[in-house]
Amino acid sequence: MTPWYAVSGWNWTGLLFMIVMMLLFWGSVLAVILTALRHPRFVRPRQTEAERILAERLARGEIDQEEYQRRRSTLRQ
Repeated sequence: MTPWYAVSGWNWTGLLFMIVMMLLFWGSVLAVILTALRHPRFVRPRQTEAERILAERLARGEIDQEEYQRRRSTLRQ
């Protein structure tokens, strides 16, 4: 009786080809997902130490919203 895997006529080169193609497929899917997630639209800008201190001063009420916006825009330039 012939085993089921021998009926199709594939040998070890066919199996190797299928493995390589599957690895390429899943690797490309993973690369697309990682590239999409690293897009600048998805990455939050990191807050610097100065911006963190400025936000704390706003939260404590030491400065108002207008001064906060002005100083933050100055820091980001």
